[in-house]
Amino acid sequence: MRAVGYRKSLPITESEALVDLDLPQPEPGPRDLLVKVEAISVNPVDTKVRVRAEPEAGGVKVLGWDAAGTVVAKGGQAEGFSVGDAVFYAGDLTRPGTNAEYHCVDARIVGHKPTSLDWAQAAALPLTAITAWEALFDRLDTGKPVPGAAPAILIVGGAGGVGSVAIQLARQLTDLTVIATASRPETAAWCRDLGAHHVVDHARPLAAEVAALGLGAPGLVFSTTNTDAHLAEIAELIAPQGRFALIDDPAQLDVAQLKRKSLSLHWEFMFTRSMFGTSDIGAQGALLDEVARLVDAGRLRTTLGEHYGRIDAQNLRRAHALIESGRAKGKIVLEGFSQ
Repeated sequence: MRAVGYRKSLPITESEALVDLDLPQPEPGPRDLLVKVEAISVNPVDTKVRVRAEPEAGGVKVLGWDAAGTVVAKGGQAEGFSVGDAVFYAGDLTRPGTNAEYHCVDARIVGHKPTSLDWAQAAALPLTAITAWEALFDRLDTGKPVPGAAPAILIVGGAGGVGSVAIQLARQLTDLTVIATASRPETAAWCRDLGAHHVVDHARPLAAEVAALGLGAPGLVFSTTNTDAHLAEIAELIAPQGRFALIDDPAQLDVAQLKRKSLSLHWEFMFTRSMFGTSDIGAQGALLDEVARLVDAGRLRTTLGEHYGRIDAQNLRRAHALIESGRAKGKIVLEGFSQ
């Protein structure tokens, strides 16, 4: 089968950073679905793994943790799906990735694709939807008020893949005032179009930007990017006893800044359930089915930002380069393999 991967961790400017491959088609395990991949999207985790994880000597590593496709076979213990079903999912960090023509995935972390979306539109959603959902509802517990705080949430990095879904979920499924951050006119407009009540500039001091809105101190903050650069401002602007969640990987994080206000810290990592085989692993499949329902009801929309064409090494190198530049808006999607 056709796939894209790498034999050595290299800067994305190198032609060998990602290469086209011909690999054996995988066989589904007992709980697996074998999916014919129709479209994929690219996430920051793809670039991080490419840089940090060397393949085994003489081996190759296939990246990719978002896919939409068709079930072509299944293991004997895989429940809830039939051959021919259209699905979407984010996969498992410990297994080969979705940048391949065929891919095996645990059925418990798979959702039925929204019928109103095409392959590319659907592939943009799974990883970011799971991350945003778990951060908002499992970690931050948005339905529980913070005493004395403004009923508002600040989403740092609103135009990124996760932020783009988080804005929609917070607007559609909570009564919170949604404040997003963006630093360019086009990304600020993107956030407003997704439903943000207010957009502030994260290139300026965030505490002053939020205070100028006149809403009071928000009780919830969700940081999706550059958390180390914004932490002091977040600690200043958030209400006492507030809840703070993040998803990125700061080299250092001075959590002592959170003590004075008794702030709680929540680190969201959407691969936790699949990596550890938690007893509630099936929550991710159910979550994706609910996302699909909300999409088909017109309450959520795809966050596809750019379509980079077919799935091949050249186009994936372009996508990785844009992700690494920090200037991506929404999700980058690729669709189909060359014939």
